[in-house]
Amino acid sequence: MPGRGLVYVGGCLRDYEKLPAEVQEQVGFALLEAQVGGKHPDAKPLHGFGGTSVLEVVETHSSGTYRVVYTTKFSEAVYVLHAFQKKSTRDNRTSPRDMALIQQRFKAAEDEHARQAQQIKATENEHARRRR
Repeated sequence: MPGRGLVYVGGCLRDYEKLPAEVQEQVGFALLEAQVGGKHPDAKPLHGFGGTSVLEVVETHSSGTYRVVYTTKFSEAVYVLHAFQKKSTRDNRTSPRDMALIQQRFKAAEDEHARQAQQIKATENEHARRRR
């Protein structure tokens, strides 16, 4: 099945693997849908990023509520930015600590995307130079 790659930023894969298997399975469907260009019905824009390129999937399990945040901003890959259990029961907002981590990892994803684009451009330029 063609589609975008899936990249876990920072320690996100380790955190994702700590989620209950049922949560991983449900979120996995949402990530797969994002990879092929769709949007899972449970995926909602994360407030604070000014658009729909950063999404979160919230899954409720008998052991708690879990969130996985990812971005579809880049055409080459879906970047998973954070996977965590929501601790606070007072409100639905993402904690400032978690938001800071998501913003940091989003910036890392942007930097990685830019670095890869530069490498591709340099390779294309080298191939064009050799053809002359």
